[in-house]
Amino acid sequence: MPPHTPSGPIWDIFCTVIDNHGDLGVCWRLTRQLRDAGQRVRLWVDDASALAWMAPTAHQEPGIEVHPWAAACQASTLQALPPADVWVEAFGCDIPEAFVAHGAATRAQQPRWINLEYLSAEDWVPRMHQLPSPIMSGPAKGWTKTFFYPGFTPDTGGLLRETDLLERQQNFDRTAWRAQHAPKLAPGGLLISLFCYEPAALSLLLRQLVGTPHHLLVTPGRPLAAVRQALKGMDEQPSWSALPYTDQDGFDQMLWACDLNFVRGEDSLVRALWAGQPFVWHIYPQDDNAHHAKLEAFLDWMQAPDSLRQAHRVWNGVQESRWPVLDASQLSGWTACTQTVRQKQMAHDHLVPQLLVHLANTAATE
Repeated sequence: MPPHTPSGPIWDIFCTVIDNHGDLGVCWRLTRQLRDAGQRVRLWVDDASALAWMAPTAHQEPGIEVHPWAAACQASTLQALPPADVWVEAFGCDIPEAFVAHGAATRAQQPRWINLEYLSAEDWVPRMHQLPSPIMSGPAKGWTKTFFYPGFTPDTGGLLRETDLLERQQNFDRTAWRAQHAPKLAPGGLLISLFCYEPAALSLLLRQLVGTPHHLLVTPGRPLAAVRQALKGMDEQPSWSALPYTDQDGFDQMLWACDLNFVRGEDSLVRALWAGQPFVWHIYPQDDNAHHAKLEAFLDWMQAPDSLRQAHRVWNGVQESRWPVLDASQLSGWTACTQTVRQKQMAHDHLVPQLLVHLANTAATE
């Protein structure tokens, strides 16, 4: 945390919550990292309830303001706030028209307007990254948005990563964490974390763990409900325990401590990548199965070994086949794959520095 309130440009970030772990998680990490880079940030969110456990100090952070979405439509609120230098629409949400109208009526020139898109490894992403999008109607007619795509290659916007991430990982006491959170772990057993939706292969995983020394840590919410439902049809249970809600730093520590991580959505995928441990990704399911191509593109980017590809496809219900055996030998290949792509990604500029460069470049052209 900075020793004093930042004095840099002001950012307005807008977030509508579909899944409060992912949407709000990404936006809060972005907010915090921009603040740590000297920016002032206002986060407008329609449901900030998850911040109570995800970021308990959110409302006391210097340089950060959290506003309810409805306040962006209130004239008294808008008149009291200094105009922002940057507007960010996270995940394609639309900034309230009243907010846009107020900006158009009171500003001599438009702010930098960024549409921060979803993360994907698909090959069209670099072509779309930083493309302008003229606004053709409404109070901001004549202004321009810019599409900004996070991604895994140098010709995209990169991934969210704190500047002190490696230092915190190196100072983390993995042994102590495991002793505190998984005292039931038997000698020689794997510690596995589960953060998922309702995966197709959950019963396969649970049945495979029965009678092994492995221990499953189940995160709260949908993962815990899914596990309890799956266990109803089983005569024997694996070794498992439920975790409480934790803040983002605590979630990172869980990923660092475990031997295998099951993650979901966008935020925890990136955190699993930085953790450097083997992981299986539960991609957000879409009705038209568009997520299948997105999953394959990610596995191709990873150059995932066949067994890891199979695990992802079975876990996500893309195909029906045998569930891979989870043992130290299997995970060694998955670990090598994760470590390779992690090292490759560390060499790329991460998202916030790229956003700041974009801001500087657009200012220089005016």
